[in-house]
Amino acid sequence: MRAIVTGGAGFIGSHLVDALVARGDDVLVLDDLSTGRRERVPESAPIKVVDVREAGAVAAAFAAAEADVCFHLAAQADVRVSVERPEFDAEVNVIGTVNVLQAAHWHGMRVVLASTGGAIYGECDGPAPETAPRRPVAPYGASKLSAEEYLATFARLYGSSHVALRYANVYGPRQDPHGEAGVVAIFLGRLARGEPPRLYGDGHQTRDYVYVADAVAATLAAGGHKGGVFNVGTGRETSVLELVEACERVSGVKTEPEFAQPRPGELQRSVLDPTLAERELGFRATTSLEDGLAATWEFIRAEEGGQDQEAN
Repeated sequence: MRAIVTGGAGFIGSHLVDALVARGDDVLVLDDLSTGRRERVPESAPIKVVDVREAGAVAAAFAAAEADVCFHLAAQADVRVSVERPEFDAEVNVIGTVNVLQAAHWHGMRVVLASTGGAIYGECDGPAPETAPRRPVAPYGASKLSAEEYLATFARLYGSSHVALRYANVYGPRQDPHGEAGVVAIFLGRLARGEPPRLYGDGHQTRDYVYVADAVAATLAAGGHKGGVFNVGTGRETSVLELVEACERVSGVKTEPEFAQPRPGELQRSVLDPTLAERELGFRATTSLEDGLAATWEFIRAEEGGQDQEAN
């Protein structure tokens, strides 16, 4: 298969590129490198530095690629940024997606959209199926929901086979421990630096944490599907306090967390029902939280150690 991966130098995108290359696919990466890192991408996958907000650049890249499918992972994914700069969030997540869909239509490509579960469903009273009410409480969820609606509209308009994947909280190696999103990487990064994790709220809020390799497996399965919307999660809840304890176990670092005021747009409970993805995509998350955290800790400890050496 020939594939385009937008955001392919980023956290999830680079893992997806690795998996595509490993199975022998031809891959073109589109990334503006604002947060992605070129060195994460294998040499066999060329990179074009493209901002998905630039329609002409997207169209030109798609025209040259002659691909079968586009995995659209380029996004603004920080809830807090979306609250502070909703216009920027919409430019990347809505306009960027429209540009990708238009270019894909012109060149006969399927699109697999990386969307979000928790931010779209809002507060959950149990594992949310794809039919659950969609009640975003932050602009990030609204922009991703809008992107999904454009995806469905293009599919109806042109008879395309597009798929939207509503990821739970994806974590794993290559996630930025210095960023504003990705609580697992942030917690483990602080532990590696001898700093206490900072919890916003009382720590009882829950999330569904899915390991990046499992998210990639679901994404690969979606590449050949006839279309639809699927949750990509575990169906299991973990509180922030439980996550801190698990991070301490895998790292061997014990500390007392700091508590701060809750932040606007943050959910109290978010968990996804993965039943439909298991039935139609053959996807099931197989990595335990403990094993996933251990692999992430090894990566972050090496990264933090390397940064300390550079500083010295």
